[in-house]
Amino acid sequence: MITKKLFLHFPRCETENPIVYRLVKEYDLIVNLFRAKVAANEEGYLVLDITGEAENIKKACKYIRGLGVSIKTVESGIIRDLEKCTHCGNCVSHCPTKALHIPDRSTMKVEFDPHLCIACSLCVSNCPFDACSSIF
Repeated sequence: MITKKLFLHFPRCETENPIVYRLVKEYDLIVNLFRAKVAANEEGYLVLDITGEAENIKKACKYIRGLGVSIKTVESGIIRDLEKCTHCGNCVSHCPTKALHIPDRSTMKVEFDPHLCIACSLCVSNCPFDACSSIF
């Protein structure tokens, strides 16, 4: 079993398609949605983790691409600008997964673990220095 974090961008014509349902039902994948923008007659996107057998993930991605949906593998949906970051720690208190954390209290340096990030964007809206931004 492996897990991949994916960013799916799909055209307006595919927003009505039950993509997540098919990933679960037809490809035996576990799907964890992090972020979605889906509306009728508009382009949309999904940020999700898919977990399953490598071959099933490969087949599922082929199915998704066949719908005209582009797929990008992402590590995180958040970009952190270290030039702007003052390590004030405000983002740490708002990060629900501890992706932003202070491992060494003697330095108080804020660290970012993109593997824990769920792209909730709470750091974006709570950073007083605009050091965090979303790729979405």
